Amino acid sequence: MGNSIPDNDESRELGDWQPRNLPAAYKVGVPPRKNFVNEFTERVKETLFPDDPLRAYKNQPKSKQFLLGLQSFFPILSWVREYNLKKFKGDLIAGFTIASLCIPQDIGYAKLANLDPQYGLYSSFVPPLVYAVMGSSRDIAIGPVAVVSLLLGNLLQDEFDPKLNKEEYHRLAVTATFFAGVTQAALGFFRLGFIVDFLSHAAIVGFMAGAAITIALQQLKGFLGIQNFTKETDIVSVMKSVWGSVHHGWNWETIVIGTSFLAFLLLAKYIGKKNRSLFWVPAIAPLISVILSTFFVYITRADKHGVQIVRKIKKGINPSSVHELYFSGPNLGKGIKIGVVSGMIALTEATAIGRTFADMKGYQLDGNKEMVALGTMNIVGSMTSCFVATGSFSRSAVNYMAGCQTAVSNIVMSIIVLLTLELITPLFKYTPNAILASIIINAVIGLIDYDAAILIWKIDKFDFIACMGAFFGVVFDSVEIGLLIAVSISFAKILLQVTRPRTALLGNLPRTTIYRNIQQYPEATKVPGVLIVRVDSAIYFSNSNYVKERILRWLREEEEKLKEDSLPRINFLIVEMSPVTDIDTSGIHALEDLYKNLSKREIQLLLANPGPIVMEKLQASDFTELIGHDKIFLTVGEAAMSCAPKVIEEV
Repeated sequence: MGNSIPDNDESRELGDWQPRNLPAAYKVGVPPRKNFVNEFTERVKETLFPDDPLRAYKNQPKSKQFLLGLQSFFPILSWVREYNLKKFKGDLIAGFTIASLCIPQDIGYAKLANLDPQYGLYSSFVPPLVYAVMGSSRDIAIGPVAVVSLLLGNLLQDEFDPKLNKEEYHRLAVTATFFAGVTQAALGFFRLGFIVDFLSHAAIVGFMAGAAITIALQQLKGFLGIQNFTKETDIVSVMKSVWGSVHHGWNWETIVIGTSFLAFLLLAKYIGKKNRSLFWVPAIAPLISVILSTFFVYITRADKHGVQIVRKIKKGINPSSVHELYFSGPNLGKGIKIGVVSGMIALTEATAIGRTFADMKGYQLDGNKEMVALGTMNIVGSMTSCFVATGSFSRSAVNYMAGCQTAVSNIVMSIIVLLTLELITPLFKYTPNAILASIIINAVIGLIDYDAAILIWKIDKFDFIACMGAFFGVVFDSVEIGLLIAVSISFAKILLQVTRPRTALLGNLPRTTIYRNIQQYPEATKVPGVLIVRVDSAIYFSNSNYVKERILRWLREEEEKLKEDSLPRINFLIVEMSPVTDIDTSGIHALEDLYKNLSKREIQLLLANPGPIVMEKLQASDFTELIGHDKIFLTVGEAAMSCAPKVIEEV
């Protein structure tokens, strides 16, 4: 097998490929068989505990283990001892900055969810306090967000009219928030956070962009001063409602207020992007807009000329809502359904934000702990009149740029929101709805990520289809349909990759013993009389038949070409199995069928470099006895060398 073929006329007829001297061949190793219980335990551990969370507890005294356990559930205990005045200064500035941004946004997001304005402020008071104690991200800012608020509002109004059934609507909202929290906490507690990853990045980009446009369109009601507005969210219904009221529903004073302050907010955002040291300008611009517009409406009494205003925000801190939760009856099922959907979307957004800023600052974030923290804060929030809260990207970005050091910035923000609820909510009476619409439009523009969409198009066209499918689903139908399309396409892609794995023909790179994909390396030459196929996936019941049929199709196509060119037939088929990480019973049956099919054609099947798991299963199934141990090689090069003498004989 290691002997070279002399350079004579016969060998030259083989073409560019020539066998080369190789060192003595190694046999493919068969790992020792594992105990089933040990193997199953290892598999479960790797699936649910890939980060080895108990590592820190090893070889520690009981008292230390207890302290580590507390710190695991309450991360604040791990950094509070090292907290100092310098860190507090950074958190104080960041807390004030994000509070100035969140207060006007919260009022607007409550309206998106069809709830009274104070509920938005409630949701930026209690949940951030819980998260500060249990969350491990130093940068994430907690509160209501546009996409989740819109989704929650749409799902809730499908069940109850927010005006005619105000009490039932609110009860269902807090019930949905409770089950959103239960869903999040359960996923984290049972370490099932990887489920969130099934929603692909491309689908999220499209979904967020579609939701941003839908949210912006919904704000045209307040931006233009329209009173009778459609409850539908699709772009066709919204534009019909807008243009249908152009002659009798638009209010020019409202349009002037909305346009002027939207321009101011966009200018502030532009200044903040151009000069990062002026990050506070776009952060404080919404609050300045609210103050100025409220003062303007008050002194001109524009509300008497058709300008719609907030009118009243209930004063005082969150009332208890424990007694309002549905734990029985038909509304329980509705609350669970809405809670699971909104909770998953909130979780996806918060996880992405937390990971982004953790990577930027270079610290580790435990996704499962984050889920428990987010879930607990929403469970507590549901009992204190809050609706679903999560991490806000715009506020988290401001928090990061303002120099936050720890989650204390969330505590500072909560205290400011508390003071607002107790002292100054009556001052928002004359705040025009147009300014809230402008603030929301300005906030959601950032959710449309053109650069990400262009990059997705360049990298993966199927991903782009998923992105556009989610986008158009939201824009032309509803947020729920867009979400369904996003999830469906993400799963379809997974199924497609699992059931239709890639295969490739390999050739020999000249003057080497390296074999590579002939499409990637056109200079690679095929070995005469030998077909080398690589399978780029594990072989399971879902794809085993396809893999077998695809290999046979490669063989059929190659034989047809050889016949046309009057070249020697195929005598050997080598399957490169390095990428095959696992194989099941169906996969082994497929290999057996392939072997029998090839035997009838007098073609020898050879395997190259099966991994330890695959080799163990081939051995256990006696496939190695069927094919012969001497037909399993460590490398493709060795397998091809073993074919060389036979090829010379044929020639």
